[in-house]
Amino acid sequence: MAMTADGKIATVGHEVHTFGSARDLEHLYGLRATADAILCGARTLEETRATLGNGGERFRKRRRRAGLTEYPVRVVVSGSASISPEAEIWKHRFSPIVLCVTSRASAKRLNALKSLASDLWVSPGETLDFKSALRWLGQTFSIRRLLVEGGGEVNAALFREGLVDEVHLTICPVIAGGREAPTIADGVGGPLQDAAMYQLTHRRQVGDELFLRYQRLPQ
Repeated sequence: MAMTADGKIATVGHEVHTFGSARDLEHLYGLRATADAILCGARTLEETRATLGNGGERFRKRRRRAGLTEYPVRVVVSGSASISPEAEIWKHRFSPIVLCVTSRASAKRLNALKSLASDLWVSPGETLDFKSALRWLGQTFSIRRLLVEGGGEVNAALFREGLVDEVHLTICPVIAGGREAPTIADGVGGPLQDAAMYQLTHRRQVGDELFLRYQRLPQ
């Protein structure tokens, strides 16, 4: 995730979707080149018109050298299946697009998306059971390394369930402000004793940006 110096990943009105430089984008594509799959929330996908590609020929070659497929599997999380059938991602068929929803998804919405998704997984409850979803993704698509690109609600759920092993964070020289502006982990939150704990393992400054990597501490 790239965030402002005051911890925001977008402005209050979601007008800004990335604060990072071209170097930060290259860093993102480099991370994609290490992953079997990319997971992203529906709202983030629609707001950014992202297609979750491999970043071009240089990164495709890097994937080949790592023994990966040319393009990552793409996983879309949309609890109520609210993602539009006209979303940009559906127009690019270079790799499987897997849709993960919950029992809140109506039959009408699912029918509109079934023909677009390569596969569909329905969580049994009203909130998405990420542990079960990741287990299914591993069994069905042999996914071992998954890159998550937000948004804040999706990230928060994964942190809450203890499923985030590594965090890559780019701090950008911008102050956005805004009490309601999204952060890397939105949602309900909880007491400090329940917080996810990480250790800084890498730090590098490039220009005015700071690139950080954290590893989860053993529980």
